[in-house]
Amino acid sequence: QAQLVDSGGDLVQPGGSLRLSCKASGLTLEHYAIGWFRQVPGKEREGVSCISTNSIYTYYGDSVKGRFTVSRDAAKNTVYLQMNSLKPEDTAVYYCALEYAYRRSCTLTPQEYDLWGQGTQVTVSS
Repeated sequence: QAQLVDSGGDLVQPGGSLRLSCKASGLTLEHYAIGWFRQVPGKEREGVSCISTNSIYTYYGDSVKGRFTVSRDAAKNTVYLQMNSLKPEDTAVYYCALEYAYRRSCTLTPQEYDLWGQGTQVTVSS
């Protein structure tokens, strides 16, 4: 059974960095577009970043542009989200997700994704 496991969340001070991982079992991640999303209680899930199947296309939400970077490691069947210059407003549960349907690029719309990780907590606080 296909599964995504996201990890790497932690408590970090403002200005710090974290790297989140999204590791797959039961399927090969490089065949699918992958998205990263975040959610805080009482708010809708927000698109953070995505990467296309061939890694040519990457997109970022306006609030994280220039600070976050998404990448793949095919050998490890893992997608990463490198988060730098973290701010308190980045505090959220972060999820990775996979879209089964083929798309040339990728999307930050959560409704387009089919398979989700369990979430990992990122807290940015001094």
